[in-house]
Amino acid sequence: MPGLRRDRLLTLLLLGTLLSADLYFHLWPQVQRQLRPRKDPPSCPCAGRVSSPASDSPAASSDPGPAARNFSQAGPRAERGGDGRSGPGSKLQALFAHPLYSVLEEPPLLGPEDSLLASQEALRYYRRKVARWNRRHKMYKEQLNLTSLDPPLQLRLEASWVRFHLGINRHGLYSRSSPIVNQLLRDMRHFPTVSADYSQDEKALLGACDCTQIVKPSGVHLKLVLRFSDFGKAMFKPMRQQRDEETPEDFFYFIDFQRHNAEIAAFHLDRILDFRRVPPTVGKLVNVTKEILEVTKNEILQSVFFVSPASNVCFFAKCPYMCKTEYAVCGNPHLLEGSLSAFLPSLNLAPRLSVPNPWIRSYTLAGKEEWEVNPLYCDIVKQIYPYNSSNRLLNIIDMAIFDFLIGNMDRHHYEMFTKFGDDGFLIHLDNARGFGRHSHDELSILSPLSQCCVIKKKTLLHLQLLAQANYRLSDVMRESLLDDQLTPVLTEPHLLALDRRLQIILKAVEGCIEAHGEESVIASGPAEQSAPDSGRVKWTS
Repeated sequence: MPGLRRDRLLTLLLLGTLLSADLYFHLWPQVQRQLRPRKDPPSCPCAGRVSSPASDSPAASSDPGPAARNFSQAGPRAERGGDGRSGPGSKLQALFAHPLYSVLEEPPLLGPEDSLLASQEALRYYRRKVARWNRRHKMYKEQLNLTSLDPPLQLRLEASWVRFHLGINRHGLYSRSSPIVNQLLRDMRHFPTVSADYSQDEKALLGACDCTQIVKPSGVHLKLVLRFSDFGKAMFKPMRQQRDEETPEDFFYFIDFQRHNAEIAAFHLDRILDFRRVPPTVGKLVNVTKEILEVTKNEILQSVFFVSPASNVCFFAKCPYMCKTEYAVCGNPHLLEGSLSAFLPSLNLAPRLSVPNPWIRSYTLAGKEEWEVNPLYCDIVKQIYPYNSSNRLLNIIDMAIFDFLIGNMDRHHYEMFTKFGDDGFLIHLDNARGFGRHSHDELSILSPLSQCCVIKKKTLLHLQLLAQANYRLSDVMRESLLDDQLTPVLTEPHLLALDRRLQIILKAVEGCIEAHGEESVIASGPAEQSAPDSGRVKWTS
């Protein structure tokens, strides 16, 4: 009899333990998801190389290493009141008030054909997308027997992302005086996330990675698509490298880290240069548990989350993205720095053309492209359509100047909207490999300029203005980046490197003028001819 009573007591204790565990895992669903068995894509040839994150991931080792320490050290920052750039001594305001930034752009915008989207067609498309998302979300909840009090998403015509899409025209992604961009940056930073998923190109690689490739098709680092409560979308790139770390000298450009702060800084620099070809990008402290893990429906994404020995929530890239368990990114314990880049309109609405850069680099360990060994390479390019009959070559040189300033060697393709034809602007996407080495100026990035010896007058005037003390590039960049939540976005050496590289560009143009003459080097169009100081270009020291 005593033995039976002891068995009953043990049974009650066991049932109580099971009940407690059940409650525990319902209260913390991310722990429940973490305990699910992780399965590698069945057809991935590298599956045998993937180890358990508990034993192989740097964030889970006894010495956490750089990856596990690569969480955000900053807490939430107080919001800057009003316009953070206000004040009588603002160089940034003085720059944007300069006549160069108010010159009418050519050709003038004449009508709907100069806008990227037809507004009514775009709105009908977005309404269908919202309705489809609501239906799928409802079905997902029903399949899991989940109840939700959240109302269905609604398309708001005044949403900043809608107005951003409708405002794109043949001059750029946004107009100089548009208030929509600042509103879009605020919305991406403040609106709650309702879903998270891999991007389409990464989904296409699931189970099909090739370990023999030196360069992986979609890049080697984590990036996620986040959707917000206003139905806007952004590309999220998490923090992978501390700001004061430089890219090692022995790293090839195609295996370099992708830096979230480079994406943020590239947007601000693009706007200062008056290109307006980088999608609006903002920094944010993202709660990886609440804003990614708890809202994603992708089981593969759920399976790569784990809790490190330091009790930080981490996630990593699986085989389709690096052919091994990649270094994890970790929150502190949940908050993680990252960049959010606004999505451009769907390809169904606004088709884009992806074109190999004529100055593409050799993505091999030892090979070289023709432009690297042939100083007359530009003469060949000038004979090829469309570089022989449009502004495309000048736009390529604008892009090279931009990439040289940020130190980006990874511009293998460029994109442009097909609607605007051969003279349309180039979209400066994927700038995360910029700002890697402030101590080194990679002159080969300037090869389009040094080999072709031609530059837009508008671009040159802006560069000369930014070389003046009253509008010094490093100063206006420093001031512009103060508005971001993750300030300081760039360290001081990176800011000062901008001034040094700007002088290198101006000296390259000066050398071209001495060799070929001003009329051959400086391309003047209708917009440039009406610009201030549009006579002889005056050189700054």
